[in-house]
Formats: sequence, C-alpha cells, structure tokens
Amino acid sequence: MPNKKIAFITGITGQDGSYLAKLLLQKNYKVFGLVRRSSTYKYFRLKYLNILEKVNFVYGEMTETDFIIDQLKKIRPNVFYNLAAQSFVKYSFDNPKYTNSVNYKSVKSILDYIINSKLKIKFYQASTSEMYGNINCGYQDEKTKFNPNSPYALSKVKIHNLVKKYRNKYKLFFCSGILFNHESPLRGSEFVTKKIISHLVKMKKINSVLELGNIYAVRDWGYAPEYVKAMYSIMQAKIPEDYVVATSNSITVKDFFIRCCKKIGYNPIFKGRGINEKCYDKRTGRLIMRINKKYFRESELYHLKGRPLKIYKDLGFKTKVNVDDLISIMFKEELKLTHFI
Repeated sequence: MPNKKIAFITGITGQDGSYLAKLLLQKNYKVFGLVRRSSTYKYFRLKYLNILEKVNFVYGEMTETDFIIDQLKKIRPNVFYNLAAQSFVKYSFDNPKYTNSVNYKSVKSILDYIINSKLKIKFYQASTSEMYGNINCGYQDEKTKFNPNSPYALSKVKIHNLVKKYRNKYKLFFCSGILFNHESPLRGSEFVTKKIISHLVKMKKINSVLELGNIYAVRDWGYAPEYVKAMYSIMQAKIPEDYVVATSNSITVKDFFIRCCKKIGYNPIFKGRGINEKCYDKRTGRLIMRINKKYFRESELYHLKGRPLKIYKDLGFKTKVNVDDLISIMFKEELKLTHFI
C-alpha cells in the first residue's frame, strides 16, 4: 500500500481549515494542523465535523517561523495550505506591523525555506477579495488591479504578489486562491451572515434587537465547503495558477437580512434612513433590527462581485449553492451547532 500523502494546514481550527481537513482526510491524506498556543482552543469545528481525533496538531504561532520550519523538516509534507492570517480589518489599522508580520513576513520565510530546501512541497496561499478594495468596475477577476484600503488587505496583496513572483522565478508549485466571501454553519459569530442567522434564531425565544452596520455593502456570498473543494482543485491542477473563487452573484447585506427574516417567518418592513433606519416585523410591529455606527468599518468595501470564469474554464469548478440555499443550510444547522460550542 503506498504511503499516504501528508498535508500541513495553518489556520486549521477556522471555518476553512476545518472543512479542508475533513476533505483531505477523505482523500486519504495524513493531516497536520498548526494551532496557536493559547489557554483555550477553538476545537468545536473539528469536533462538529467528527475529525478532532484524526488530525495531528502542531502548537505554535505563525510568527515563530523557525519553529514551523523545524516542523516541516520533520513532517515533510507534500502540500502546505496557508489559511492562517491576522484577518481582522479594524485591528490591522491598530497594529499594522503585527498584521504584516503574520500575513507577509512569516509566510515569506516559509516560502524561502521551501525554495532553499529543495523539498517538493506544493504551496497554497489563501488570498482574499479584500485585496481589490473599492474599484469602479462591475466585477473582479484575476486581471483586475488590486487597490487595498486597509493594512490587512495590503499585507495580503504583498504575499499574493510574492507567491506569483516566486512561482515564475523558481518554477515551483506555488499558487493562490482569491476567495470571495464564503459562509457556513461554522462561520465565526463576528461575521455578519452568522450574526444575522444566530440572532434571528435567538429572537424567537428572547426579546432582543439585532444591530448592524452598513447594510448597503454588496457582497458575493458562497458556501464554504464548496470553496474548500476549489482550493483542492487548484492544488491538483497540472500547472500552478492563481484563481478567483466566487459565485458571480452579489447582494446587499440588507437583502441578505430580508431573505433571512422571511425564511424564519418575519415580514420585514423598514422605516427611516441612514443610521436611523430600522426594521420591524409588519405582522407584530416588533422592532427587529437597528443600525449602530460602531459596526461601520473604518475603511468600507462597497461592492464585491467575483468573476470565476478562469477556474471554470481551466478546472471545471463551478459553485452550486446559491445564497438562498446557503441561508437554508445555516438556519437548519444553527440549533444543532450550539451543542458543540
């Protein structure tokens, strides 16, 4: 029986890392995952997916590059998926130096080791639609110029460009997936889709009001398990390339909220404008949602819509789950998930 391929995943306890670990285990990989040193670990996603006991954990920080390199020497993975990042946009303004250290410098050190070691490690970088910033076009694809408007986005552009530069210079299998927003029942509670779903479920039992920020931001929302399959497909390609992964459809946060309300049985009606806009249930008159300025981003992205034509043409990948399907999946699993957190 041939030896199993070995995968190393940073950010393995996150939404994408957990789904990716499950997929690679199904593909008969031996999976190692980097977990931050902390007093509490967010293992609930891996537990929820019934793979907690099947993953090999390595405890360390992304900034501990010497330690990570020592682990790579021992583990000798075939594939390296870098999904870890300092991804909080607001915090990146407060601490741009640390953000750059995690998202750029640490990853550069790992890439340099792979190059100098002569090991045949295929490398995947998790890039993001945040790199596009606010640009005046109807959609974004691989040819769209980046226009980062936060330290987080800037650090992501820097490492994305380095991956491409190293790929061309050293002819190694280095690639990036430019993923647009993708959600699931395992999404963190700080993200707006999860926040909306969770709160509407709770509102059926408790009297509370959901508070949101810019409800007119436009996003291209997909389903995380599908996007993880896209990552895997990108790493299986004959030629390493960078790919946009998106649905090619986008809606506002407000539209997402309305669809969620109707799904759970509310009849939303809006009154007021700007920060005074509020949403009520037409049937009961109950206040459901109000705007709170503290949830507005310091550097808002107004319109993101991906054009994933290249990955469809090259790899045959196309999303199947639309936003209404996504909402149904997230509502169905919300109550079940609370038992694992």
